[in-house]
Amino acid sequence: MKTNVGGIDRIIRATVGIVLVGLAATGTVGWWGWLGVIPLATAAMGWCPPYTLLGINTCSTKKP
Repeated sequence: MKTNVGGIDRIIRATVGIVLVGLAATGTVGWWGWLGVIPLATAAMGWCPPYTLLGINTCSTKKP
């Protein structure tokens, strides 16, 4: 797995995931709030399967 999720993208994913899981844990939203685990996982791994399929890469590349 090659990293395809960049820094800002990871921060946004982690924030959205934490908010969704927090809302689900407090009962503010329904079961669908637990789907926040998905953006949390992709932020932690730095790899997003749909990005791979679509050829998207938000990581900055360093040129030698």
